[in-house]
Amino acid sequence: MSITKKQVFTLEEKVLASSVYEISWEVCNKVGGIYSVISSKTEMLKGYYKEYVLIGPYIKEKAEQDFIEEDPQGKYEDAIEWLESQGVKAHYGTWLIKGEPKAILIEFDGLKERISSIKKEFWDTHGVDSLFSSWDFEEPMLFSYAAALLMLALEERKAFKPEKTVFQAHEWMTGFAILKLRNEGSKIRTVFTTHATILGRSIAGSNQFLYGMLGKFNPYEKARELNVIDKYTAERAAAQASHVFTTVSEITGKESEYILGRKPDVLLLNGLDLEHYPSIEETSIKHVTSRNTIREFLAYTFFPYYQFDLKHNLSFYLAARYEFENKGIDTFIEALRRINEDLKKMDAKRTISAFIFIAMPNNGAKVELLENKNYYRHIKSYVESKSNEILSKIVNDFLSHEDRNNDILTKEFVQEMRKDVLRFKRQGKPVLCTHKLHEYEEDNKIIRAFKEAGLENSEEDKVKVILYPAFLDGNDSLLNMDFNDVVAGCHLGVFPSYYEPWGYTPLESAALGVPAITTNLAGFGRFIKRKTEHLGEEKGIFVVEREKHTKQEFTEHLYKVMLRFALMDHAERVEHKIRAKELSQLADWKHLAINYIDAHNEAMKDS
Repeated sequence: MSITKKQVFTLEEKVLASSVYEISWEVCNKVGGIYSVISSKTEMLKGYYKEYVLIGPYIKEKAEQDFIEEDPQGKYEDAIEWLESQGVKAHYGTWLIKGEPKAILIEFDGLKERISSIKKEFWDTHGVDSLFSSWDFEEPMLFSYAAALLMLALEERKAFKPEKTVFQAHEWMTGFAILKLRNEGSKIRTVFTTHATILGRSIAGSNQFLYGMLGKFNPYEKARELNVIDKYTAERAAAQASHVFTTVSEITGKESEYILGRKPDVLLLNGLDLEHYPSIEETSIKHVTSRNTIREFLAYTFFPYYQFDLKHNLSFYLAARYEFENKGIDTFIEALRRINEDLKKMDAKRTISAFIFIAMPNNGAKVELLENKNYYRHIKSYVESKSNEILSKIVNDFLSHEDRNNDILTKEFVQEMRKDVLRFKRQGKPVLCTHKLHEYEEDNKIIRAFKEAGLENSEEDKVKVILYPAFLDGNDSLLNMDFNDVVAGCHLGVFPSYYEPWGYTPLESAALGVPAITTNLAGFGRFIKRKTEHLGEEKGIFVVEREKHTKQEFTEHLYKVMLRFALMDHAERVEHKIRAKELSQLADWKHLAINYIDAHNEAMKDS
């Protein structure tokens, strides 16, 4: 079912809750994918409730950019004043995203002295085992405990009808608020959403076969073994204590049923507000503009050492957290190794530039690349400064029917260019990593895997690899483009994840008109597979089978899909580009936001 303007009246009749308070560590605090979930659906959901308020942590530098603080409205003023007496400072205002929702950001440092008593409370009432926990557990615990105090203060002051109010908490980090509300006998209806179970992610991250193990291990023992017993017991308690439990995909639902001991009541599939994304016509223009910037980057990264024809180069990319096996980075590199060998045997004109975009601690762009960039820009500027003169000579020669092509470039121009090109040249090989990592490059798993695969950016290599460890915010000193612009300039996104409860990146890629590869172990991959299996041949978004396959079998299939795309001609790639854009529409919040309303309504049934 989809939400459209024609259905608003019907839908409003269906909405049972009056007020919704939604809490996440990523409200006004961009960290990962949950920020996209919260921010992209807000405008749509806000329209269906009398009151829709978001709750997040107060992080000063981020709040100064994305939040306008206001005097609390009447019903909040007293509750916020009382909170201050408890050592909690709350900031009321507007979150500066589409829809401009009201938000309350919380400072909770004043609760630090109560850490031990709060831990004891949750142990006594819900069995949360946090005796040996550190700050990475305690910080979100204090934040969500403070949020619960806020909700209890509002409930006590009759700021809303609790039986008509839904409190939705995302991830274990905010589940403590639900536990506190239950401890105090609150009548507020609660929804808990897990985007990825902490134990499932830990098992997969330790290179164990999670999906083959479900039902064959004791979750408590495994959580102790992997040192996540505190977070695991907190997440399990929140799932058990909430009126409604939800996950973001079918595969995470299966995982949660065994690990958390509860089957989800509703699936909250993740969508995008596609009005924010360019039309298919606009994606073509955006692709050319961004592709040219990427080609400039490739020119000053590789051309000081050797040249290749950029007209025959395709850019593949993988963007993810630094989880080497979970995100399939290992299989991506192995597939690239095989493609490199095949293209060399074919003596193909085609080359591949393979980017891995993973934010890592770094000390800025490498000096040699910055120098290369400056030399390149100098050469380009000099040519541009002479371009009108050269153009006039060409036009005049043609108009006068004279053939003086040898005179078009002056001796002075040629000499100056030769000097600049000599300065631009370097010995050795192009870099594998664009920025100076905090760790030694030799210790980085990705760099090691490049070298083991023989992908060292030698002149004979048809696949050029680039680890780009900077956050793509338009200010990284090299590409200086934001994430969406970089994606738009690429030709294929590759996301071969083993553990991926949903997976926004292939959806974002498709929304920008860039074909993508995902797997049937990703929530989005399973979703798109069901939606398209009747269409026959895959186009635009490729779902590679990974469930019930060995890593070797999966890598073989991934390699074949990537190689096939690498050898496509321009017309075929355009066809896939158009289909990718069309398929992204299936995950528009216009179709998926109703699942949130269903979850909120389900919580009302217990009232």
